[in-house]
Amino acid sequence: MPRPKILFQCQSCGYTAPKWLGKCPDCGSWNSFVEEERVTKLRSSETAVPVVLSEISHSKENRHSTEIKEFDRTLGGGVVPGSVVLIGGDPGIGKSTLLLQALKGLTKSGRVLYVSGEESPEQIKMRAERLHVKSSDIILLPETSLEGIISSAQDIKPQAVVIDSIQTIFSLELPSAPGSVSQIRECATKLMFFAKKYGIPLFLIGHVTKEGAIAGPRVLEHIVDTVLYFEGDKGGPFRILRAVKNRFGSANEIGVFEMTEYGLKEVDNPSQLFLAERPIDVPGSVVTASLEGTRPLLVEIQALACVSSFGIPRRTALGVDYNRVNLLIAVLDKRIGMHLGAMDIFVNVVGGLKVDEPAVDMAIIAAVASSFKNKAVDPATFVFGEVGLSGELRAISQAEMRIKEAAKLGFKRGLIPAGNISSLKGHDIEIIGVKNVQEALEILFF
Repeated sequence: MPRPKILFQCQSCGYTAPKWLGKCPDCGSWNSFVEEERVTKLRSSETAVPVVLSEISHSKENRHSTEIKEFDRTLGGGVVPGSVVLIGGDPGIGKSTLLLQALKGLTKSGRVLYVSGEESPEQIKMRAERLHVKSSDIILLPETSLEGIISSAQDIKPQAVVIDSIQTIFSLELPSAPGSVSQIRECATKLMFFAKKYGIPLFLIGHVTKEGAIAGPRVLEHIVDTVLYFEGDKGGPFRILRAVKNRFGSANEIGVFEMTEYGLKEVDNPSQLFLAERPIDVPGSVVTASLEGTRPLLVEIQALACVSSFGIPRRTALGVDYNRVNLLIAVLDKRIGMHLGAMDIFVNVVGGLKVDEPAVDMAIIAAVASSFKNKAVDPATFVFGEVGLSGELRAISQAEMRIKEAAKLGFKRGLIPAGNISSLKGHDIEIIGVKNVQEALEILFF
C-alpha cells in the first residue's frame, strides 16, 4: 500500500507545512502544529445551473421570531430560514441557555433539533426545567458524528437545528481528531450546505480560546452568515450579545441580557441600566451617547488621573481603544496645555461595555480633564463628538437619535459638535454646539 502523505497544520489559522514548526509563520501562534494525514479524496457535488440575474425571482425573507426581542434585534429582526449563525463566548457565559430559550419560541413553527456533543439529555433536561422550557417539540440528539446528525435531521425535518458545540463534531471521512482544523472546517461546511439546501436555520456554538477568538480557523467565520459574541463578566449579572458579522442585518447590533436563576432576562432600557449607579458630583465621571447598530446608548465614561509613583506613567483603558486614549491625552497636552506626562491615567467604560466609535472622544477628554482639575461635570449634562489632532470637534452621525435618548432619561443639557446643529430639530433640552476642545472645556468647568 502507498504510504499516506503527512502534513502539519496550525490549529489556530489552518496554515499547513511539510514539517513541524515551533511558530506559525502565518498567525504567529506557538506550538500549534499538529500532524494530520492529507486527504486526497475528491468530493462529489451536484453541478450548478447558471441563471440569468434578471430572471431570478426574489421575495423578502420570511423571518421567524424567537420571542426574545433582544436576540431578534441582534439577528437583524428574526431568524432567516437557511441561515447559519455562529455564537461564541467564554465557557459558562450563557450560550447554551440562550439557545435553549430561543428554541422554545421557534417551536411555534414546528419541531426543532438540539444536538449535544458535550452534555447528556438528562443534563439538558435539568437546565430546561430550571428555565421553565417545556415543549414536546424540542428533540434532543446526543451525537457527535456528522453523518449521524445529518441523517437524523433529514428524518426529523426540524424547523431549526442547534449544534452544541461545533468543536465536538467529527466526520468519519477524515482521519484527524475532533476539534482539529480539518474537522471543524469540513463539518461546518457540510452543515452549511445542509442548512442552505433544506432552508433550515442552523445555530453553531463555538468554543473561545484564551485570546478571545472562536477556536478553529478564521475560515469558520467566513462560512457562516452571522457571528455573535457573548461579552460580560461571568461573575456579574449582565451579558451583552454583539453581532460582529451579519449578512441579514446590521453588523453592530447588540442585545443586553441579565442572567438570573431562571435564565437570561431581556433588558428593555440598557441606558438606564448602565447609569443606574452613576455617582453625582464626582470628578472624572461624564455621560456620553454611543450608537450600537441602530440603538443609541447612554454610557458613563470614568477617568482617574493621579501623580505617578514610577518613572514611566501608566495608561490603562478598559472598554475603549488604548491607542485612542493616548492620542486624546496628547491633544490635551499640546492643544490645551494640560501637562499629563507625569500622571497615571485610567479610563473605564462602566458596565463592561466596549465602545469603539470616535463619537466618545469628547467624553474621554472631559472625564480626564475633570479628574485632573478635580472638578465635577454637571450630572444633567452629556457630551459627544469626535476630536481631531488639532483639537477641533467633528460632526458625527445620528446626532438626533442620541439627543432623543438623552432627553428620555432626563438630561437637561448637551455639548455636541457645531457641525451637527444645522441638522437638528427642536428639542426641550439645551443643546450647545462647540467647535473645539478648548471651548467645550470652558463651558464644562468655568
